[in-house]
Amino acid sequence: MSRPESESEAPHSEQLLSEVAALPGLPGVYRYFDAQGQLLYVGKARNLKKRVSSYFQKNHDGTRIGHMVSKIVRMETTVVRSEAEALLLENNLIKTLAPKFNILFRDDKSYPYLKITGTRETYRTAGAKPIPMIAFPRMAYYRGVVDKRHSYYGPYPSAWAVKESITLLQKVFRLRTCEDTVFANRTRPCLLYQIKRCSGPCVDLVDSEAYGRDVAAAERFLRGETQAVLDELEARMMAHAEKLEFEQAAEIRNQMSALSKVLHQQAVDNVSDKDVDVLAVKVQGGRACVNLAMIRGGRHLGDRPYFPAHVDDATQIDSLMAEEGSRSTDPAERVAVQVLEAFIGQHYLGTAMPHTLVTSHAVGKPLLDALTEQVGAKVNAVHQPREHRRIWLEMAQKNADIALARLLSEEGSQQARTRALAEALGLPDDNLDELRIECFDISHTAGESTQASCVVFETHRMQNAQYRRYNIDGITPGDDYAAMRQVLLRRYGKIAEALREQGELAAGAECAAVGTASLGDADTPAAGTDATSGLPTGPRLPDLVLIDGGKGQVSMAREVFQQLGLDLSLIVGVEKGEGRKVGLEELVFADGREKVYLGHDSAALMLVAQIRDEAHRFAITGMRAQRAKVRTGGSRLEDIPGVGPKKRARLLQRFGGVRGVASASVDDLCTVEGISTELADAIYRALH
Repeated sequence: MSRPESESEAPHSEQLLSEVAALPGLPGVYRYFDAQGQLLYVGKARNLKKRVSSYFQKNHDGTRIGHMVSKIVRMETTVVRSEAEALLLENNLIKTLAPKFNILFRDDKSYPYLKITGTRETYRTAGAKPIPMIAFPRMAYYRGVVDKRHSYYGPYPSAWAVKESITLLQKVFRLRTCEDTVFANRTRPCLLYQIKRCSGPCVDLVDSEAYGRDVAAAERFLRGETQAVLDELEARMMAHAEKLEFEQAAEIRNQMSALSKVLHQQAVDNVSDKDVDVLAVKVQGGRACVNLAMIRGGRHLGDRPYFPAHVDDATQIDSLMAEEGSRSTDPAERVAVQVLEAFIGQHYLGTAMPHTLVTSHAVGKPLLDALTEQVGAKVNAVHQPREHRRIWLEMAQKNADIALARLLSEEGSQQARTRALAEALGLPDDNLDELRIECFDISHTAGESTQASCVVFETHRMQNAQYRRYNIDGITPGDDYAAMRQVLLRRYGKIAEALREQGELAAGAECAAVGTASLGDADTPAAGTDATSGLPTGPRLPDLVLIDGGKGQVSMAREVFQQLGLDLSLIVGVEKGEGRKVGLEELVFADGREKVYLGHDSAALMLVAQIRDEAHRFAITGMRAQRAKVRTGGSRLEDIPGVGPKKRARLLQRFGGVRGVASASVDDLCTVEGISTELADAIYRALH
């Protein structure tokens, strides 16, 4: 096999080319790696030999494909039985390994659900005498692992959608939403009963049989059986009227009226479609948006936009697929289809999904076959829909357009701010996409629960996954300078040591002892971990270290960096201006430069303030959580042998908090699932 001209500067090894030549003409998945072992790309093919050979036989000079191919030093392949299996394996590897040149969607399937507790028959009949909380199930917002004892409806695209549905069900069926601990201790009805949002089961204002009918009707409504619910309510109303029970008949009439009003509030409701996902994609300016709208029980529950990474890289590389038989000759349409198929493959992998998808672009049959194989039932994708489905798709498409336009506007503004800051501070501006800023802040309340926060700004946005908190101890309470010294030593001590081993720092620089490990010590992205792949890339310092403070804090940071042998020009303090007014901040430098005032309307100052405020917010929330844990004794349960996270959660839920657990008797503790008599006795003794 001849080597491509584009790779003359970095020729591939004979071993790699011989492996390519020996590939079988079967379906499978291939993976490319660079010299450092970092995964570059994952792809699937109907014919491995033909697909992989095209990378090495053609001239890709000056393109992203050429850039990637020039880095390939190793290849792995997996042969499978069908293209559907290849699709499933490809998307599984993309999700778990996050290759640098694939279209990547954030793996966020933590959708909220609407939960109705204890409605499963096995749970309700488990005991001879029903527990009041089980006899009167509650509605609740829920996000987490599904418990088989309860019923779950959704998923919903947002927390707001769940809470809106709960409000609607309260108006119609008046189910309780209070916690079990509150329900068990009520002596008089709450405000929700007064405003006719609850039937008052906590004080026996409704019997369990009548309440059970309302629960069953609510569940049918959530499943989309609205007409059956209305018919049943009408039959019950007429039965009461025939018995001259006009008050009860009037109550049911009001229920029907409220339910009809709810149904008419949403013009796009449709009883023929129960569960459908609507997917619309928009590609523009090198970015893409996939808008997912959810239809559950015939009701439109709302939508959520998703923005993939690496669209330009991946779509140019995947342009080779056009030669294998693309469904569209329009490059823009091809990109949209690739983005949509990447989303469907990654989003629905390993999770429950509706059997009908309404899509803005036609997706390939192999992808639908793969989903069908995974789900175990036929999955259909409807392109160019009609009637109510067309309305749903138009709504999703419009929302995708709006979300992408907003993203491009925000990114343009953020990039302008990054460039302005680089110019103001004399930072290199040849590759602003990789400019990394770390900002530190100290937070405590009169010296109590001192915490330091470190937030990270990179690729023109805040990188939430790389935020770290550090618990500060061993200092005089309230000593912010000592706290700053400790967090900087812990953050950069290991990096300085690694750089010194590589000869990038002076051999004589003294390395400070790094403090005891805490949250963030063991996982420092700046200290040699690629943020997307998680693979080692060598130690790296940020381009700028922002300190929320003036000369004092900057002096402490300078001492730490001198001790570690690091560059002092990295340190910049954000000093509050006269009267601590926003917009009057000045920048203080550790290397002796004069203070700089950027101007209240400076784009650079806006970015500095954004990062500084985020560090402050992150520190405050961590400090408050730590302080609340200390004051409530939250750690006391954690220290009891045999009480893990699940048992601790059950105890806190049953008794309403640590104080409630402490006031419970051994017999009361035994009523909690998983708590034996011996463990209950140990808990009681530990808390007393």
